[in-house]
Amino acid sequence: MNTIDIIPLIKQPRKVTILSHRNPDGDALGSSLAMARMLTYIGHQVKVILPSEYPYYFDWLPDVESVVIADSRVSYANTLIEECDLIICLDFNSLDRVDNVSQTVATSNKPIILIDHHQDPMPFAGYMISDPLASSTAELVYRFFEELGLLHRVDAAIATCLLTGIITDTGSFKFNVNPTVFNIVSQLITKGVDYQQIQYNIFNNMSAKQLQLLGFCLDLRMEIVPEWHAAIIGLNKADFQRFKISRGDTEGIVNYPLMVGDIWVAVLITEQQNLIKFSFRSKGDIAVNELARRHFNGGGHKNAAGGSLQVSFTDALQQLKQHLPSVIQFSNI
Repeated sequence: MNTIDIIPLIKQPRKVTILSHRNPDGDALGSSLAMARMLTYIGHQVKVILPSEYPYYFDWLPDVESVVIADSRVSYANTLIEECDLIICLDFNSLDRVDNVSQTVATSNKPIILIDHHQDPMPFAGYMISDPLASSTAELVYRFFEELGLLHRVDAAIATCLLTGIITDTGSFKFNVNPTVFNIVSQLITKGVDYQQIQYNIFNNMSAKQLQLLGFCLDLRMEIVPEWHAAIIGLNKADFQRFKISRGDTEGIVNYPLMVGDIWVAVLITEQQNLIKFSFRSKGDIAVNELARRHFNGGGHKNAAGGSLQVSFTDALQQLKQHLPSVIQFSNI
């Protein structure tokens, strides 16, 4: 869809609800806060809703204190959606990612705009900007502002939020990058942001508990399977209790095995309440999103994906080992 189709929805001041996915990452939070601030600047009344709490290490983002967490304010969140004039969905493409507010969105008669970079979006939005080749939803939001002629309104706060989205979803420019991404980043840096501080806040904000957990995972919970060039890290409920793991504590752990030259695939399995979650990472042309989609009720990007199963921890591990060698084609590395 061309952005020109959306202009009439943005031109007149409205009550806007911005919604992103559960377990929000830097892209979900950054793109939502950037969009909210921009729309506020041009006269809209805006609320940002997240289905669940964001990790503590994003507490420094501009306007983050205004975010409504639906988990703890379900009735209020649904009322905001019911009473708004426009719904903007960012960084997800299926309503099962928004939990307690999904039904309200699904039955809403208000216009819905979807801006997202994941594959195979579900047709719940009347207006869609979808580009799976984009580095991040934050990149798409920047391009959206550009097409609306609003780049002159991008200030340091908006730029900080967009940079956070791009930096986190590219792993600090390790994947999903191209000349367009670097051009956008260079433009955002001119807006007066403290780029070094952003990088520090994102990547040097680990707690002592997280560092201990990382060491535990790499030393005692990582299994290397040489014939598959794979590493599997598993955390069960007892591990969660031992380290008092909370939201965000396991963020990034799955990336560490890929530092080994001949490890091409890394998987983190976590046993949560009535659910086993999988986080997949890969190098090169190994499409872990296909593995997630076919066998683990998930999806994502070629080199970064996720999924879940409602089975025991042991069964989850067995299913992973069953499907991993047949789905991933190592010959492309």
